[in-house]
Amino acid sequence: MTIRLPTFLPGVPEHLVRAALTRAGGNEIESGKLDSPESSAALAVNAFGWFIERAGDLPPFPGLADLDWPAVRVDVERQMRFPWRGGRHPWLDASVETCGRVIGIESKRFEPFRDAKTVNLSDAYDREVWGNQMTPFTAMRDRLRAGDGHYHHLDAAQLVKHAFGLVTEGRRLGKAPVLFYLYAEPTHRGSALVRGTAIERHRAEIADFASAVAGAEVRFAACSWREWLAGWTSDAREHADALIARFRP
Repeated sequence: MTIRLPTFLPGVPEHLVRAALTRAGGNEIESGKLDSPESSAALAVNAFGWFIERAGDLPPFPGLADLDWPAVRVDVERQMRFPWRGGRHPWLDASVETCGRVIGIESKRFEPFRDAKTVNLSDAYDREVWGNQMTPFTAMRDRLRAGDGHYHHLDAAQLVKHAFGLVTEGRRLGKAPVLFYLYAEPTHRGSALVRGTAIERHRAEIADFASAVAGAEVRFAACSWREWLAGWTSDAREHADALIARFRP
């Protein structure tokens, strides 16, 4: 008999996370997707949800240790709206605010090794609203449309959309925007082996993307879940161990 594990780990404020997921409109709860063995959202909300009521305890992200920590706010499923009404606006898996920064987190679990990546960047993204400091991202937008991305594991088009949402949110808040890509490196997907060559190529694609968008108003950084969780200490260490045991990122 299969034992169904609780959706949320101990210490995660379930009522706040459920409210955030309901506002996001992704139907994660009612559809049962949150309880799927491959759910990426389950990993993200269990990790970041634990810090909603203790934002100051959030461990700094590798590669961003120079920011003005500690965090003053942590959210799960937060929308970063474009500078226009109507249409679809991006939702990030989590967000973190410090006194001077707003950090949008895009979390991946099995997606880099499962889903076929497509480029869907409509003409709306050509509007003259991003400013000269976003040229690296507009250049990436054009590169992807031209088919020059060569990204098989990294959803670069999604990251470009998130960057456009973040730059708008940062300007609204008067905070410097940061896009942080947090990825799992599973050894298996069910009974299927995730090849080491796929993991290495994913990392190479992240590095290529990071180099291409360096210097933009939206700062980009990335690390693996394991790398971040390894640095958790004090009360958060037990929660990190629980995340690793449940989700094996």
